Amino acid sequence: MNEPLIFDSHAHYTDPAFDPDREQVLAALPEQGVARVMLAASDLVSARAGIQLAAQYDYIYTSVGIHPEEAGRVPADYLETLEQLLACQKVHAIGEIGLDYHYPGYDPAQQKMLFCSQLELAAKHDLPVIMHCRDATGDCMEILRQYRPKGVMHCFSGSAETARELVAMGLYVGFTGVVTFKNARRALEAVRAVPMDRLLVETDCPYMAPVPYRGKRCDSSMIPMTAGRMAEEKGCTLEEMLRQTGENAKRLFSVK
Repeated sequence: MNEPLIFDSHAHYTDPAFDPDREQVLAALPEQGVARVMLAASDLVSARAGIQLAAQYDYIYTSVGIHPEEAGRVPADYLETLEQLLACQKVHAIGEIGLDYHYPGYDPAQQKMLFCSQLELAAKHDLPVIMHCRDATGDCMEILRQYRPKGVMHCFSGSAETARELVAMGLYVGFTGVVTFKNARRALEAVRAVPMDRLLVETDCPYMAPVPYRGKRCDSSMIPMTAGRMAEEKGCTLEEMLRQTGENAKRLFSVK
């Protein structure tokens, strides 16, 4: 590849896993084919940290939002704070937001309230949302049918049928290194179901490293492993997949 083509549509470079060498990792990515990165926030602290990183690196953009696992721990004025952060120049999305019923002790009502309030904030400011859905497909789809946001379902792990419905709503679908795992049949069926102009590729780093890096800290330089597997399923080249997913992410997040 002569030009950087990779657009990592979902990364967490504010995560403590990068504390020892964050500057070195981020400085090296453009030389490794990374053209752009969208950071995803999980709470107000990571949202502010993401804004600081985006200000330091030309190729980094960011989002602000509160992850469903934070439901019940958010300050009363969280929406006002998020709205203030939206004024920062390189904030191009609200996320990651959604529902997560995976771990015991979750409160569906609190999560739905947090999710819906941020969907309303995104609609107010005409911004895309970066969404997380884990073990909560029924409730999540019901909310999406009601709100009809623009955005992406990141780290998609659902069925091809659900993927088709997301696309019918006008949403994008993001895939991680999971597509390279041995048990990736369901994810690959979903890749096949999503049209090329609605696919995004992401790391969710430092998590979800693709094979052969599985179990190690992930970063955006590993995207070609994921995109290459997706390209196999779609019958195109790696370069075509990287170029198309890059154009898709630029369109969704309104970046050049």
